[in-house]
Amino acid sequence: MKPRQPRHAGRGRLTRSAEFERVYRQGRSCANRYLVLYTFPNQSVAEPRIGLSVSRRVGGAVQRNRVKRVLREAVATKREGFGARCDVVVVARPEVLGLIEAEGLAGVSGALAELIAKARGEQRDARRRAA
Repeated sequence: MKPRQPRHAGRGRLTRSAEFERVYRQGRSCANRYLVLYTFPNQSVAEPRIGLSVSRRVGGAVQRNRVKRVLREAVATKREGFGARCDVVVVARPEVLGLIEAEGLAGVSGALAELIAKARGEQRDARRRAA
């Protein structure tokens, strides 16, 4: 029998509803037609923790699971764009299913990259206003 591998604390994911709620209530949001991106600075983590939210409005279980698979892959490719110490929630809007059918992973990655750039721009603008 193989020894059990130690579980990584969270593995870079948000799992508890309280963590999602904090990001929704205290974080900043950016949106486009397909996705909503919430970010919240969290100095207690070394790398970004990501949470995905795909509601029943997107479709049935098969469609929601497909959307989650594609979103996980898109987030994995864009992970360094989030910054080091933050919690992030990506919410799928119903239109994302059409984007996946039309353009696949490339379309979702593009939509996510657009939101990351928008979020980073807002952070820079907020820092300038504070100074």
